[in-house]
Formats: sequence, C-alpha cells, structure tokens
Amino acid sequence: MIKFHEVKVGDYLIADNDGDKKRGEVTNLNGDEKQVCVDTGQEFWYETEQLQAIPISDAELEHLKFHRQVNEDGTVKYMKGAFRMLIPKAGDFSKMELWYRDEHRHITHAINIHNLQNHFYEMTKVHLNEESFD
Repeated sequence: MIKFHEVKVGDYLIADNDGDKKRGEVTNLNGDEKQVCVDTGQEFWYETEQLQAIPISDAELEHLKFHRQVNEDGTVKYMKGAFRMLIPKAGDFSKMELWYRDEHRHITHAINIHNLQNHFYEMTKVHLNEESFD
C-alpha cells in the first residue's frame, strides 16, 4: 500500500478500479479525505488502498527517457539531462546512488517510480515524466 504523504502531483501509479488496473498520473490530492485523483485516460478519485507503486526497472527508466550506460565494472548508469543514477549491476535496483550537480543521495533500499520522481523533483525542481530534456 502507498502512504498518502509519499504521493505528489505528477507521480505515476497503478490505480485499481474493482480489479481493472491501469497506469496513471496523479493530478490532484485531497488531504482531508486522503484521496488521490489519478488520470488513467479519465480522472477518478482513489483511496490509497486502491493504488499500487510501479517498481523501478530498465523498461520503466527507458519509458521515462533515461539513457543507459553499462560501465566496465558492471555498474549501470542512467542519465537524464544532468541527473544521474548508478546501480550496482544490471537489473539490481535494490540500492542506488543519485546525483544532480553537487547533490548526492545514497539510496540503500529498493524504491519505486513515484519515489524516484520525488527525489528527481527535490533535486532538480523539474517533474520527472516521459518528456525528454536532453
């Protein structure tokens, strides 16, 4: 289950409408009711129990227009503009290093796409989405 305080407008999540699960983008938040409005082609309000996180994967990062570089030591670097993410080996997103200009963050546990989007925004002040800005 996703915690309401982790969700930000612009985050990508899976919304479950009575078993019909669709990827969508958060468009609004209702803090009083702890509800999240998600656009999956249509906007609907969801309880946090109806939302699922999207795990980070190579395919998800490609969808977000990251460029991938496999290093000689087996580590993999993902780049989008001046933002960088380094993982220990291909397919291993259990820990990662994020950096943007002078700011570095060491993530010591697996996170999901919406968490990465929130780190990206905090570091760059730009929303992480499918648009490329290289």
